[in-house]
Amino acid sequence: MIKTAVVILKKKKKKLLKEFLPPLVANTTHPDFQLFVADNASTDDSIIFIQDNFPVVKIIALDINYGFAQGYNKALAQIDAKYFVLLNSDIEVTPLWLEPMVKIMDNDKNIAACMPKIKSYHQKNYFEYAGAGGGFIDKYGFPFCQGRIFNVIEEDKGQYNEECPIFWASGACMIIRADLYHQTGGLDKDFFAHMEEIDLCWRLKNMGYKIMYIPMSEVYHIGGYTLQMGSPRKAYLNFRNNLFLLLKNLPSNKLLSIMFIRFILDGIAGLKFLLGGEFKLFIAVVKAHFSFYLSIKKFLVKRKFNKANLFKIYNHPEILQSSIVFNFFIKKLQSFQQLKF
Repeated sequence: MIKTAVVILKKKKKKLLKEFLPPLVANTTHPDFQLFVADNASTDDSIIFIQDNFPVVKIIALDINYGFAQGYNKALAQIDAKYFVLLNSDIEVTPLWLEPMVKIMDNDKNIAACMPKIKSYHQKNYFEYAGAGGGFIDKYGFPFCQGRIFNVIEEDKGQYNEECPIFWASGACMIIRADLYHQTGGLDKDFFAHMEEIDLCWRLKNMGYKIMYIPMSEVYHIGGYTLQMGSPRKAYLNFRNNLFLLLKNLPSNKLLSIMFIRFILDGIAGLKFLLGGEFKLFIAVVKAHFSFYLSIKKFLVKRKFNKANLFKIYNHPEILQSSIVFNFFIKKLQSFQQLKF
């Protein structure tokens, strides 16, 4: 068995491999670590490029493009390891980026997953959108981070330099216990991409495990490489998957009331897009809701499975018991440190 398998899931993006594989190989040299690239049926010559230039990297060739969630499920099923590291292809790692996370996992068996500090590749003194200093959600399922609330990203001034429990670890760079990954069923393929890591972490927390932020580990992320901010496709996945997330994981006594409020908030967001002339984003919200309604039966089955097999606890201190939308847009609290949990 490999102790720690570092797995990049990719489709094409040879340019990213040329830029980010050299520092990854150079900074992941411990004999307990093994690097993998899981290829989501790319049509370029990136596999040949890896084989010719980075023989230490093992290739897992998938037959079709399974997307982020199922792509990882297919790839990780072929690896025998104690820990899996899910790593985006547009991440630049730093020296000793992985060791602190492995050490804390070794020392505390109740930690299911953890993530490093994620900063911007292009503005290295700032946090990066997809994870920043660790993920949280509010009571209505809206995700945010230490160092990033909606589109406001903080400069890293050492304000989030302490290890702490978080609600979710970023799929851009996270380490997770392999046995728990398999036990929970891994990433939900029906999400395809976006928020599937939040769903996985929520299931792990409902089982009683901790998710941790480890700032001693640090990486730099380009972000938005696959789907740019403001993309209708990205908006569709975010709105739809956020509803999937709530339906699967909320406790029964909160499900209907919170879902009702979310429908109202999503309606307001859609109306704002429409009045602002952003018709494609408005249509994305409408399509997301119709897709959700058509999937309710399937996700009620998933919810029943979770409740019967995985759920132990429901109340988590890392859930903000107020609306991040209200805090951010009405109260103008735009820094994580201003929030009251």
